[in-house]
Amino acid sequence: MQYKLLIDGQWVDAGPALEVKNKYNGQVVGTVPTARREDVDAAIAAAERAEDIMAEMPAYKRADILLKAAAILRERAEDMAKTIAAEAGKALKYARAEADRAVSTFTFAAEEAKRLHGETIPLDAAPSGEGYFGFWLRRPVGVIAAISPFNFPLNLVAHKLAPALAAGCAVVVKPASSTPVTALRLAAILEEAGLPAGWLHVLPGSGSEIGGVLAEDDRVRMITFTGSGEVGWGIRQRAHRKKVALELGNASPVLVEADADLELAAQKVATHAFGFAGQTCVSVQRVYVRQEVYEDFVARLIPKVEALRCGDPAEDSTDVGPVIDHENHERVLAWIEEAKAGGATVLTGGGEEHGVIRPTVLADVTPEMRVCREEIFGPVCSVTPYSSLEEGFRLANSTAYGLQSAIFTRSIEPAVKATAALEFGSVMINEAPEWRVDQMPYGGTKASGNTKEGPAYTIREMTEERLVVLGGV
Repeated sequence: MQYKLLIDGQWVDAGPALEVKNKYNGQVVGTVPTARREDVDAAIAAAERAEDIMAEMPAYKRADILLKAAAILRERAEDMAKTIAAEAGKALKYARAEADRAVSTFTFAAEEAKRLHGETIPLDAAPSGEGYFGFWLRRPVGVIAAISPFNFPLNLVAHKLAPALAAGCAVVVKPASSTPVTALRLAAILEEAGLPAGWLHVLPGSGSEIGGVLAEDDRVRMITFTGSGEVGWGIRQRAHRKKVALELGNASPVLVEADADLELAAQKVATHAFGFAGQTCVSVQRVYVRQEVYEDFVARLIPKVEALRCGDPAEDSTDVGPVIDHENHERVLAWIEEAKAGGATVLTGGGEEHGVIRPTVLADVTPEMRVCREEIFGPVCSVTPYSSLEEGFRLANSTAYGLQSAIFTRSIEPAVKATAALEFGSVMINEAPEWRVDQMPYGGTKASGNTKEGPAYTIREMTEERLVVLGGV
């Protein structure tokens, strides 16, 4: 199928065509034109023209559009899931979950559109404020550029787009080049839901070219980016005088204490280290287990991992599909071989099945290895014993990242200590670090970013406080 770009309410052709291929069998999913510099300029100009109209639209009308979009998306969830499975290589069971979550994201954003409010300020708390009345309110920040990754081509676009529309901001979306079809189909749904022309523009194409223009154009007031740290922090350096919200990577740690429910912990690790072939920024990557239960835990984990079915993501029975492209396929295998050369032991996996990297569990790793130090973004995790809770915390924190973490324990003391000691934006207790509901504050510390997502929290970033002072009252 041939797709077009959305610019100022028109579906248009543009630059060279991009073939979007099924990540498992190589078949063409769709052909998408790529945006040129003049297309980016036209989209920004149209978004800027739409600002005043958007800001003055009553909140209930913005909410109605988002709710209508959620309803249409719910009706077409299965079709959208199949698109995600094809262009992203995500197993259909997980693609369905993503489509369901996107419905929630739009619904929560609609609710938040009605909650944009300010507060009164007690100006007379100072002698010079006597006889004055003050309050602040929230106004949309302006044109927003949303740059989204391949791994959640629907819901991570929704997490940027829905709050922006709720706040009254026009949006220019740059979807990942490997997965642009889902974003274009979502834009068509919003158009069908009644979104006025100029409020949304979707521009597939080169990240280096489009992203650079969006970062440097002063008409863009905010950039929201999810992706690699190298690219994200680079955008922040280039984007002067504008907000830059970054949600970046992680090397998610899990601690398993001696008193933990080992069966639960093993099942959670097996599921959340390898769902979507480990290509989420909060996939389980590093597992640290109390020495006295290490062997028992590993004995429970390995059969669960080996039971995962690799293959065509379009099949209901598939658990693990391909990584996003050949380059990353080879990179993940190279990291495994590098770890083995450094002394790591492969407990299971390490090879391929039906062209898919088998879920791989490594032992005897060290913090200096790339499989521990960096974000692998592939179906690989490691297991390492520790002798004390303090050592476990030290190992978990031995990374530049700080997005989400987890600890499994039946005792309150280690759980409470973990909330203070683990240097991450979130600490999950008896749940995997990949766990997320879409209304919660989600974001990291250190190299993992500088913002919180979740509609209520994103809308705060996409609005500005405006103080109003009334004299002579």
